[in-house]
Amino acid sequence: MTDENEERASNTTALTGHVQDVLHRVRAFDTRHPAVWNVLLTGVWVVSAVLDFTSGGWRTVAVNPHAPEPVVLMMCLAFSVPLLWRRTHPLAVLTFMLPFSLVNVWTGAVVQAAYFQQIVVLNIALRQPVRALAWAAALTTAPLVVGSLRFPHGWDLLFVPHVWAFALAALVGIAFRTRREYTAALVDRAHRLERERDQQARLAAAAERTRIAREMHDIIGHNLSVITGLADGGAYAAAKNPDRAAQALEAIGTTSRQALTELRRLLGVLRDHPAEAERTPQPTLDDLDALLTDVRAAGLPVRLRVRGTPPPTAATAGRQLTVYRVVQESLTNTLKHGGPEPSLTAEITLIYRPTELEVLITDTGTPVNGPAGEPGRGTGQGITGMRERASLYDGTLEAGPRRPGTASPAGWWVRLRLPLEDTPS
Repeated sequence: MTDENEERASNTTALTGHVQDVLHRVRAFDTRHPAVWNVLLTGVWVVSAVLDFTSGGWRTVAVNPHAPEPVVLMMCLAFSVPLLWRRTHPLAVLTFMLPFSLVNVWTGAVVQAAYFQQIVVLNIALRQPVRALAWAAALTTAPLVVGSLRFPHGWDLLFVPHVWAFALAALVGIAFRTRREYTAALVDRAHRLERERDQQARLAAAAERTRIAREMHDIIGHNLSVITGLADGGAYAAAKNPDRAAQALEAIGTTSRQALTELRRLLGVLRDHPAEAERTPQPTLDDLDALLTDVRAAGLPVRLRVRGTPPPTAATAGRQLTVYRVVQESLTNTLKHGGPEPSLTAEITLIYRPTELEVLITDTGTPVNGPAGEPGRGTGQGITGMRERASLYDGTLEAGPRRPGTASPAGWWVRLRLPLEDTPS
């Protein structure tokens, strides 16, 4: 029994698929060649109306079977030929048929071709506003009322069947129109979802490119700045202290290898399969000491101070990476733009408060650049990247020159504030 049910279901599915395929082909042909399809269908209806006249079939349902035959033929053609314009001007077609409908019921011929008016009604329900159906109802039922008054004994043949036909045509047209609009809405929604998906993918790709560019900028920029500082110091020491020059060259090699390793690892994530890419933990606050050691080796004295007690909520990996990269970028800018002053120093202060972590980086380098006194360190990608990192955790970053005064020397400062709540935007 189960096999029989499965076979019956399979046959039904195959038949349904075949019918759907045929309907799809018909609709496709109609879309490509609407004029051809209109002419073909109109020709079928004209032939059927003429055959009804020539065979005398109209007399079997006529209230007055002795109606003049030329008038009957004229009405058959008047109800069928205008169907050629049923799609483009349906209300005009019904208006054209109105006088012939009056003649049809007045003579009592009641030709079968009068039902072709319901084809026009179907097209009105499919394509015209709902109020157009009210006009169609008036144009089709007014002659029926006249015929029922002229032939009271034949109202059941004149009025009732045509009213039922009108209602059926209108309901079928509304049902098809609703289904078509619903399908169109689904297709439009699918297209909008597809566009939104593509847009989200592009936005995600752009965000990932920005993140990768920011990481590469921080890694390469910092290490190259350290290498430059070591090279300058080694060149200065080469003439007076060869041992110090050899140490500088060794440090340059170590820093270069570290930079290449980090760069290969970052590019490997992009090139390799995610499961095969080599990964290491991102830098944290514990790695600040190693960072400061490299910076000191490059010739920049750095001091680290911590105020307050680090709460547990401040130890998220994202915040620690943000602090590390901001400190790294700030010290890199100091090495690149701080100037050749022998008194160049930097200081990092971590301030833990109940609701936020504040990081203050200051140096005693050159604060301005150019004769106009414009800031010389806030126009590149470094400051922008630091602000983007801070905004990921609803933090803020400020940077600017330190003006020389009685209590503080000239230089540059960077202030990072991060909320302690783990609610990245």
